[in-house]
Amino acid sequence: MAKQVIYSANAPEPIGPYSQAIRSGNMVFISGQIAIRKPEGILITSSIEEETEQVMQNLKSILQAAGLDFSHVVKSTIFLKDMNYFPVVNEVYGKYFPNHPPARETVEVSRLPKDVNVEISCIAVG
Repeated sequence: MAKQVIYSANAPEPIGPYSQAIRSGNMVFISGQIAIRKPEGILITSSIEEETEQVMQNLKSILQAAGLDFSHVVKSTIFLKDMNYFPVVNEVYGKYFPNHPPARETVEVSRLPKDVNVEISCIAVG
């Protein structure tokens, strides 16, 4: 199966040798997103709410570049620097999935890129 690179000018540039997303068949694999706001390239870490909101907006931009939206997401992974952030992150995340949320896991990790507090990746079908 061929793969197609998905790119959104409204989402952060990759900070390593990876693509924002890859389409393979009808599946879209979106790389973990952190709270970098385009076009300024500003890292948002003022509050966990704002940080999570920016991550979700970055995911939304990439989904749109693939011709999809959050209703197409079937799986996501949330990486947290501190599991104490879980209730707040869950609340912000949940606003994007009002019906039939995807499968998901949330894990605490010791460190994330650019020392952010949250990173989210997802897989969509469509």
